[in-house]
This record gives sequence, C-alpha cells and structure tokens, in this order.
Amino acid sequence: MPRLGWGLVLAGLVWLAGCASTPPASFYALSPLPEARDRQGSLTEGDLSLGIGPVTLPDFLDRPQLVDRSGANRLEVDEFQRWGGSLRADIVNILSENLAHLLGTSRVLILPTEVRVPVQYRLVADILRFEPGDDGHAHLKVRWALIDPEAETTRAMRESAFRQPYTPGDRDSQVAALSACLGDFSREVATTLLGLPRNYRVAQELLHILAGGGA
Repeated sequence: MPRLGWGLVLAGLVWLAGCASTPPASFYALSPLPEARDRQGSLTEGDLSLGIGPVTLPDFLDRPQLVDRSGANRLEVDEFQRWGGSLRADIVNILSENLAHLLGTSRVLILPTEVRVPVQYRLVADILRFEPGDDGHAHLKVRWALIDPEAETTRAMRESAFRQPYTPGDRDSQVAALSACLGDFSREVATTLLGLPRNYRVAQELLHILAGGGA
C-alpha cells in the first residue's frame, strides 16, 4: 500500500481510538421539594399571588457544564457532566414549584410573563454561590428581597446561606444536595412572606392620610 494510504489508515485508527475513549456526557436537572413533586391534584387559586424575577447568578455558573469549587479561588468545570438546560431557568422553575406548594396557591408567576395577572409580591434574588464545595457540602448563598409592586416598597431584604451534605464523588448526590438547598431557601421565603402583615397597604394609606397626603 502506498505510504499516503498507510498514513490515512493510521490517522483513522487514531481518530477511532480517541472516539472510543471519550466518555459519554451525563445530563442533570434540579428537583423540587419531595412533597411538591409528589403532590396529587391541582392547587387552588389561593389568597396570595407572587411573581418571581429577576433571578441572577454569576456567569461562571450559568453555563452548560457543572462547576465545582476547589479551594477559595479555583473552579473545576466538568465537560462531561452537564445541566439538561439553562441552570438559571431551572432554578427559577424549581422555586416556582416549591413556593406554589408552600404557599398553597397556583398564582405564582415567573416574570416577565405575558399573563396579565397583578401580583401582591415579587421575589427578586441575586444568587452569589450555588455549587458543590470541597468540604463535602453543596452551598447556596443568595441576596433576596420581597417587593410590593403596587406600593413600590421593599417588604423584606436578606442575605441567606444554606448548605447540604453530599456523598463525595457522587454527582447525583451533589445535584440532590443543591436541590435541597433550593428547598431550604424556598421555605425561608415562604415563611417570611406568610409572616408579613396582611393589612400593610391599608396601614400605609392611613399613615399617608394622617401625614396630610389626602385620601
């Protein structure tokens, strides 16, 4: 066989060997709270309405690959372990499902939306950390606020941190721990929201009138 022919054969064999040694990619998705996931039947309209958004996260996390933190300043990006879609969109969807269950209402909207339904409160969140750490825990750190859109008033503002343990070397366990962190965050938001005075707007209007603002 001519030398060029042997060269092409060898190049083809090397290419095939490389393909055979490349591991297949795995894809992951976050999961809602077990009680929200296993809920039977539909939710009622409920007394509360909530809009979610915007929710932001760092660019180094909002990517197809899963990211691990190794030390204070090093990130590990796994090319073959990937999110099934947009991580930010997945987080927002999980928060929506969790909060609809915890608040007992179907009136939870992801903003912006074309559905013209006024909401009583809006949840905004700036996710600062959302990855497995090298300490055996998944971490979520988030600055968030509950806003009254009509009164243009911030009703609650916090910075919260959550962590959940995972099994080292087990990617399924890591994703489950991240989902559990979102579940803890959802519970804190729901508890805070349900603890807000329901007559807040009435009180604000009365204070406005007493201050000479008129009816």
